[in-house]
Amino acid sequence: MSIRVNLDRVLLERRMSLTELSDRVGVTLANLSILKTGKARAIRFSTLDALCRELGCQPGDLMTFEHGPGDGGDGEGA
Repeated sequence: MSIRVNLDRVLLERRMSLTELSDRVGVTLANLSILKTGKARAIRFSTLDALCRELGCQPGDLMTFEHGPGDGGDGEGA
């Protein structure tokens, strides 16, 4: 996947635990863990909104796009 989730970095900068964030946004610890480890395949806008509100950040602070093999960004692939 070409989207990288930077939730761990943002949490570290805010000195906030995943458990505290879970309590604040009303998303289970298990779901936040899946997001944090980059294993999530989707995120609801309402969840993204809650994360940005509680972390005082923009969506681009939480996620970045990185070119990977076969996505046309490295001169290879289609």
